[in-house]
Amino acid sequence: MYSPSDIAFKYLRYLVSASNGKGHGIHSPFVFDFVTRVLNDRREPEVFRRIESLRRELRRDDRRVTVEDLGAGSAIDPSKERRVGDIARHAAKPAKYGRLLHRIARHYRCRRVLEIGTSLGLSTSYLASAEGVEAVTTLEGVPGIVELARENFSKLGLGNIEVVAGRFEDTLQGVLDAQPPPDLVFFDGNHRKEPTLRYFELCMRNHRETDVYVFDDIHWSREMEEAWESVASDPRVSCSIDLFFVGVVFFRSEFRERQRFTVRY
Repeated sequence: MYSPSDIAFKYLRYLVSASNGKGHGIHSPFVFDFVTRVLNDRREPEVFRRIESLRRELRRDDRRVTVEDLGAGSAIDPSKERRVGDIARHAAKPAKYGRLLHRIARHYRCRRVLEIGTSLGLSTSYLASAEGVEAVTTLEGVPGIVELARENFSKLGLGNIEVVAGRFEDTLQGVLDAQPPPDLVFFDGNHRKEPTLRYFELCMRNHRETDVYVFDDIHWSREMEEAWESVASDPRVSCSIDLFFVGVVFFRSEFRERQRFTVRY
């Protein structure tokens, strides 16, 4: 994991080098559409307010949950027992990126979503509440977290989510074999290079050109930067967009040559 000062320096460098966040100077019609209609979509459905109300409630939650491992991306202490409030504050994806996931799912008309790494289920809820999403399958390895996530989905009235409990190494292949291919995959379960690329390869066995893959924390560590570089340079990927805290890849045949973008967000 990079130190906070390293990440801050990298983020400043990203802001200087990234393409304009309003779409100016972006010549790809597809990416211009992504920037103007997804990144800059300012609509806020009522469900956004309800999810953020739940987030505030979770941050005040003093219950403790026993965890074995929250993955290499955890920024909280490594003790076995953790406050729900600490998990909500440090491990949950911020609202800005939850809303982005919602807009990606809605804009690209994703019907089936796979999420690798549930945590408390806030990102899951953003995905599941997007118009057109029929089913979200989310994988989580920590039993106590699974129960909290299910509780949160119930509070939000989201009935289109299936939580699969167990280590990703034990569950991912079975989920991919048993279900139709997902239209959107959110990789947020293990912030290390080798597992990230292994999960990517498993998902790619049945990928289609309309699929969208989103990777979390692509600049969080040297390993994650290397994983993102491998994904973005993969010949099967036609377009990658680096938004610093997340990366998005597409497989569209309309890109005759592989294109890579870094866009301010």
